[in-house]
Order: sequence, then structure tokens, then C-alpha cells
Amino acid sequence: MRVAVVAGPDAGHVFPSVALCLRLAAAGDEPVLLTTDGWRDAAVAAGIDAPPLEWLALRYEADIGRWLHDRAAELARDLVPTLGLLKPDLVVSDVLATCGGMAAELSGLPWVELSPHPLYLPSRGLPPIGSGLAPGVGVGGRLRDALLRRATARSLRQGHRQRAAARRGIGLPATDPGPAARLIATLPALEVPRPDWPAQAHVVGPLLWDPVPAGLTPPPGDQPLVMIAPSTAVNGATDMLSATLAALAGLDVRAAISTFQPPDRLPDWARAGAGGQDELLRQADVVVCGAGHGLLAKALLAGVPVVAVPGGGDQWELANRAARQGSAVVVRPPTADAVRAAVVKVLGDQRFAASAAEAAKTVAEVADPVTVCRSVVWTRRAPNGL
Repeated sequence: MRVAVVAGPDAGHVFPSVALCLRLAAAGDEPVLLTTDGWRDAAVAAGIDAPPLEWLALRYEADIGRWLHDRAAELARDLVPTLGLLKPDLVVSDVLATCGGMAAELSGLPWVELSPHPLYLPSRGLPPIGSGLAPGVGVGGRLRDALLRRATARSLRQGHRQRAAARRGIGLPATDPGPAARLIATLPALEVPRPDWPAQAHVVGPLLWDPVPAGLTPPPGDQPLVMIAPSTAVNGATDMLSATLAALAGLDVRAAISTFQPPDRLPDWARAGAGGQDELLRQADVVVCGAGHGLLAKALLAGVPVVAVPGGGDQWELANRAARQGSAVVVRPPTADAVRAAVVKVLGDQRFAASAAEAAKTVAEVADPVTVCRSVVWTRRAPNGL
């Protein structure tokens, strides 16, 4: 297959798209990554075809509705000629790069949605995504969830109207038919059972890629190693790194800070830099992170428990799912005392590491994303769709 993968804008969305491209290429397919310049050079260095596109401006905007609908429709029109030149058999559209799906529809191409996190579609059996709540139990719990869903219904209807108007503005039907398949790139341990799981949604496991696979060496010693990974998302928790360093002072631990912007000054028991997260996780005893999906999934796959310091977006949801699974302690707000207590708790109780190891085992249950993509193309090519 020739596959156009539209990704962006944050690292948490670009990285899984690059990982998917690498999986497709390894299977003999021809992926082309369409994304903004932020990580394009690193993707090219990894061997991915990622042509520069001056018109493509996938960036965070305060008005999420305009970003996902109006702006996406504008970009979709610009993307159509590019797809015409590339002649892909399939378009994979990141869940935040919704222009990819619209452009595929305009071009008459099948498309697949990539969700680099659990499935976040509303469900009649769950509280609203983002609440961080477990599904209600019993009559009272189900009533609570129903009332919460009703409270968010207005916003959902507004989003549907905005999307319908944006689609009509570029010549598409108001009703969105949705993708042919959804790649849910998470661990089954981070998913929540729902009564209305879409038939075309497939949990394919985390799609992980490190643009700098080596570079950070932890401080010497045999004290417990705490890996600190400040969030790369624009809505990550503020002051998380400073609070964590203050929390660890005097604990007789070592710290390795995985960041593209190292602090100017560090204590002698800490090191900072970019790259080498996989190697660090093989040595780490606990990870302090913002609970963004990428690092959270990496930690659990490595069997390392987490102190989650969530910011905005879906980080609160993910942090609480990991906590309910038993592999994380949630801290909000990130005060030094609270982070210190959480780190001490995780280091002193092996049940957290055991739960992380159990979460890692669930990766054996996932589907292959390449097979899912190929099945969409094969079904499209087959006579009468059979």
C-alpha cells in the first residue's frame, strides 16, 4: 500500500504517527508523513518520507472547535492536490489532524483514524471522558453518569453543528460517515469496557518513537532512580519539574530528567537531557510524569510505576485510569510535599511495580495496525466490498 499519514501538531501525536510509518515501512508498504515542520526533520532522519508542505499549519489554537472543524476544513481543501500527487491507497488521519479525513473524503479515498490514546468517543455507559471517574456502579452510579453526560450534551451538539457547517462549506455532506477503521494506540490496561464499543475500532497497542534514542546517562550510584519527564503538551502541569526536584531533595535518590530544555542548574544527584528514554526506563524505579499517553504507556510497558502529575487535556483521565489499575499515584496540584509523599509511597510498596508489570502483559491482546490498514484497502478493492 501507499499510505498518507496526516499528523500533528503536538509531539504526543506526531511521534505515534512516525511509529506507524515505521511499522508500515517495515512491512513493505510505502508511508508518507504529512505534518508540520516541528518534527519533520527528525522523521526524515529516521527514514520516513515527509515532504515539506508550506501550507500545512497544524497548530494548537485556544478555540478547539475552530481547530478541529473550521480550520480543518480549510486545510482539507489544500490537502486534496497533495493527495492527488501522492496517489495513496489509504489516508491515516491523526485524531487531531481532522483535515486528513475530510481531504480523503473529498478525494474519494478510504481513511483510517489514528487515536494515540484510549478511545475517547462518548459512550452511553461511561461518565464523560475527561472526568477521570470510573463508570458508576449501581443505580446511584448510573444516575450520576447520566446526569454528567446530560451536562456535556450541549457542548457535544454544538461541536456536531460546527462540524456539519464546516463540511458543507467544502462540499461534503453535513453528516460525517466517520473512518473505515480506528486505530486505538493504547494498552488494553488503559481502556475502559463500554457497551457500545465501535465494531471498526481496534486496540493496536502504543505506537512509540523516540526522536533521540540515546543521550542521557543517569547519575552514578546505586540509589533508586527517579525518571522525571515533564509534559511536552501545551497544557501540561506548570512547575512540575521544580516541585519534583524540591520533593526529591534529601530522599537519597538519583534523578534523570528527560527533557529537550534542561534546567541551567541541577543538584549533583540529578542529570538532564534529551533522548534515551527506553534505556532510562530499564533502570528506573519510578517515573514522575504529566500522564501524557506516550510516556505513561512507555513506563507501563517497561513495568515501571508512575507518580502522575497531570495537567489539562486528557492527562487527568489517563492518570486516574492508571491509578485505578494500581500502577500510579496521582498528585494535583504538584506541591513538593505531595510529590515527595507519592514518590516515597511508590518506592516503598512493590504492588505498584507489580501492577505496572500486569499492565504491560496486556499488550499481547492487541491487533496489528498494519493488518487493520490493509484490511480497509482490501475491502475497498474487493468486488462489491466483499
